Amino acid sequence: MDQELCQIIWEHHEEQKHILGYGQMTILMNRLSRTRYNEKRIRRLMRLMGISSIIRRKRKGYIKSTPQITAENVLNRQFKANESDTKWLTDVTEFPIGKGGGKLYLSAILDLYDRRIVSYLVSNRNNSQLVNETFDRAVAKYPQAEPLFHTDRGFQYTSIQFKHKLNRVNAIQSMSRVGRCIDNGPMEGFWGILKTEMKHLYEYHTYEELKMAISNYIDFYNNHRYQAKLKGLSPMEFRVQALKKVN
Repeated sequence: MDQELCQIIWEHHEEQKHILGYGQMTILMNRLSRTRYNEKRIRRLMRLMGISSIIRRKRKGYIKSTPQITAENVLNRQFKANESDTKWLTDVTEFPIGKGGGKLYLSAILDLYDRRIVSYLVSNRNNSQLVNETFDRAVAKYPQAEPLFHTDRGFQYTSIQFKHKLNRVNAIQSMSRVGRCIDNGPMEGFWGILKTEMKHLYEYHTYEELKMAISNYIDFYNNHRYQAKLKGLSPMEFRVQALKKVN
């Protein structure tokens, strides 16, 4: 039985380009074959086979600045939400492009209820326009949302202009404490997943290649990456299921 199971694990490992840890592997196998394999068993077999997910790299650094606006850590590491669009997290991360090809910056907003990426935008500049347009896209897509909006203390989020944007949609501003990345933990976690499962598999030589890869991955993450915390559903499946219960 274990021999057959090892073969299935290996096939999924290859098909998913080595990005699955034992937790993701267990969810995928149980979902596809309608079984109830134990996570400990899958972890044991993966270790015996010598396979694992790709190791993550270190987090990015931060740009120091003098803030115009600051806010308390209202979120206070309460990383669970009872409804969609009530708690949004955001951040900007960077990707090198090939060798000497410059950098690409990705801004994204994550919903704490279903862990979906609400909106995102890429640019070759890490500036206020990048985060402002990311926020504008989210508001245009979900105009009824009045979320608690949590960020770090990056220069883009401490501007008066950004504060005005939050005020216009009645969003409550919340900021991580200085030097406390864990205050924005789920957002940092998403960057880790993204860079492990997408970026580290390949080397992207152009801005357009990397931009397309990010777009494809976020679509995969929102619609096809199954999460144990979401009862084995993808973020969008979890959101749709929740909306059906409300209606």
